[in-house]
Amino acid sequence: MTPFAAEIVGSFLHILIGCGVNANVSLKNTYGSGSGWIVITTGWALAVYTGVVVAGPYSGGHLNPAVTIGLAMAGEFSIYSVPNYIIAQFIGSMLGAFMVWLTHKSHFDLTVDGNSKRGVFCNAPAVPNLGLNFLTEAMGTFVLVFAILHFSDAVFTKDNTIIGLGSLGALRAALIIWAVGLGLGGPTGYAINPARDLGPRIVHALVPIKNKGSNGWGYSWIPVLGPIAGGVLAAFLAGWLQ
Repeated sequence: MTPFAAEIVGSFLHILIGCGVNANVSLKNTYGSGSGWIVITTGWALAVYTGVVVAGPYSGGHLNPAVTIGLAMAGEFSIYSVPNYIIAQFIGSMLGAFMVWLTHKSHFDLTVDGNSKRGVFCNAPAVPNLGLNFLTEAMGTFVLVFAILHFSDAVFTKDNTIIGLGSLGALRAALIIWAVGLGLGGPTGYAINPARDLGPRIVHALVPIKNKGSNGWGYSWIPVLGPIAGGVLAAFLAGWLQ
């Protein structure tokens, strides 16, 4: 699998499970309806784990333009590969969101509230305040990227044998996502990923959902620029502290 294909597949799995857990909690007559924030944050953490497990060996499993840009700014990733990664992440995210709509279509039809339907795909602030919402998204992404820049594998020095975590290495990112969701997710829903929000938001605008309400375009720049700002800040601070 090429890195481009890996980012598509990994992002597809990430959004399929992540937006899928949103649908399970928010839509009417699913078995998980109304199960709450702990289910959502846990589901998104495991969604990241699943995507990174598959994509990691081939692309590094970024699945997030803010991570890709942050790593490039920190000198950990080629700046020339950034556009291809971001395109792949958006393709995978949109395919994942489209599949969530298909698999949950009966429940979309049963759900009356338009905000609940939109919330399956993309974020909205619990209390609208663009400045604080931007800061929250930036800080959540800062934590994610700053921690990623400090990932390391154990090294067993005898015979120069390197001991890595294998697929369990993806668990590190999942735990950070879980922590960010629990600690900083409440005000905005913690997109912390431009492709995670904007890709599914575009799908929400395109698919035929009855009474789906506003697409929230006035807020849509916050989950894009906030995470990018946080990723860049993390890269600069990590470099300065070295």
